[in-house]
Amino acid sequence: MLFDASSIEQVASGFDFTEGPIWHPGEKSVIFSDILGNSIYRWSETDGVTTLRRNSYMANGNAYDRQGRIITCEHATSRLTRTDFANSGEREVLASHFEGKELNSPNDVVVKSDGAIYFTDPVSGRSAGFGVPRQAELPFSGVYRLEPESGALTLLIDDFAKPNGLCFSPDESLLYVNDTIRQYIRVFDVLADGRVGNGRLFANLTGNKPGVADGMKIDQAGNLYSCGPGGIHIFNQSGDLLGIIETPEVAANFVFGDDDLQTLYITATTSLYRLRVNMPGIATF
Repeated sequence: MLFDASSIEQVASGFDFTEGPIWHPGEKSVIFSDILGNSIYRWSETDGVTTLRRNSYMANGNAYDRQGRIITCEHATSRLTRTDFANSGEREVLASHFEGKELNSPNDVVVKSDGAIYFTDPVSGRSAGFGVPRQAELPFSGVYRLEPESGALTLLIDDFAKPNGLCFSPDESLLYVNDTIRQYIRVFDVLADGRVGNGRLFANLTGNKPGVADGMKIDQAGNLYSCGPGGIHIFNQSGDLLGIIETPEVAANFVFGDDDLQTLYITATTSLYRLRVNMPGIATF
């Protein structure tokens, strides 16, 4: 058994819509967004919740780059930005347009070991419920790769209805991307140049309880965890469902944390939860 759902614990609450958790091993802290609260927070066992940034531009997904700077998806600006909170705290825009048109609203982001940045770009942040209402300029919702040195932005996939969560396999030979509207996960081969190919269906997210395809992560055994109806769905490498972690509130995202990477920190609507699991996750920083 990969988990004991009865041990899930609420560690912080009182937010509007939590998302984008990332674990800092040195600080032993979780940084996460409150999209509708327009803030980014830090939580640690010793300090509890502290505010990292007010007016976060309705930040959603976050990731650490190889230097420990935080890359953030912003709904209100349709930008992908990077902030070095440990030093200057200045915010740098990494991507805002594709072929002269504004990005839709960057949603979730991962960083490959070579520093390349991959992110999804649905239209969620252009709606009243999750961002600032405005017309999209691009006719598709894409998945992109950003070259960190040159800043070159490459469109990898353009046929998702609403691309959302994404993650790499442990050896980074595969990229998984899910679709909130179609409620499925697709997997792609990662090519030598960083592009992707051979896309195919990996798994469907089914169930009658609240929740949609959203944040995704993978553990060291290659089991894939994805938010979905009722909580967090866990699949083996063949796409077979191993179980569902039922969460007290609708889960949007999560991250493996603690020294052994065997605690799931889960952002679920108004709260941050944690749950011990039996298989460690993959270190991302």
